[in-house]
Amino acid sequence: MLRKLWLPLTTLAVLAAAFIVSAQAPAQEKGGGGKGGGGGAAQAIVQIKPGFYEVTGAGGNTSVRVTNDGVIVVDTKNLGDANYDALMAQIRTVTDKPVKYVIATHVHQDHSGNIGKFMEAGAEVIVHENLNKNLETYAGNAQGQKPPPAKVTYTTSRTIKLGTVEAQIYHFSRAHTSGDSVVYFPDLKIVAGGDSIVSTAPNIDFPNGGSLVEWPKLLEATLKLDFDTCIPGHGNVMTKAEVQAFKTKWETLISRGAEQVKKGTPKDQLLASIKTDDIGWNITGAQWSAVNRLDPFYDELSKVK
Repeated sequence: MLRKLWLPLTTLAVLAAAFIVSAQAPAQEKGGGGKGGGGGAAQAIVQIKPGFYEVTGAGGNTSVRVTNDGVIVVDTKNLGDANYDALMAQIRTVTDKPVKYVIATHVHQDHSGNIGKFMEAGAEVIVHENLNKNLETYAGNAQGQKPPPAKVTYTTSRTIKLGTVEAQIYHFSRAHTSGDSVVYFPDLKIVAGGDSIVSTAPNIDFPNGGSLVEWPKLLEATLKLDFDTCIPGHGNVMTKAEVQAFKTKWETLISRGAEQVKKGTPKDQLLASIKTDDIGWNITGAQWSAVNRLDPFYDELSKVK
């Protein structure tokens, strides 16, 4: 693993304060479903490479790129002032530069939750255009709250620069949702994948435009980038080889599922009939078996050639 897990000893007092703030944050939804998950766990920051940090806890993983001209943040934790304040406290342990750009990788509030707070603070928030469209029908967190739409959107790709540092934002295809962004930092060879690349079991949010058969297209395009480190939406930091293995698991799932459909396996027995123990994914839970997930899952598999 190429990352360095490092934290300056001089920041321990500030971290302790941030821990208290984030620990007091109300818990959000659990799991990685259509509303997003991650809970209210305390946040912690680690250095991945010089100038690049990951903040875990209180939602999806957050990437923090520190430059001499400001900070780029990818994903913003569970919605709520306490989670936003705790995230900013973590960032302040490594830099006093202002946050200039924020990218939300998809609509779920454990990633997009605090884009409104960042916009209020003066950051430019950038999302794929479908994220804003998904917000129109997105249910939000357990209390029915959701972030406001971002003011800046893109369609296919967008590049931002802070001094000599560049971040490239791509929408390669539908995957976890219809508005997934992959963020690439070429100078450090790091990719932030949101929930389209996770080191845990994934799920497809069909109600927000996700796609089973298109997901590998996003992974194939991502793998063409020159990176060696991936910050997943949830779970541990990944190597490029682990992202390749993630893609292989998707292709295995699609192949086995399509075979079952062609064999005439009834829809209500489809999930249980697909072998997944060897890839480590459980696809029998509600995030897969709910009608608004199972129906499009079956329909996509029935069209696989």
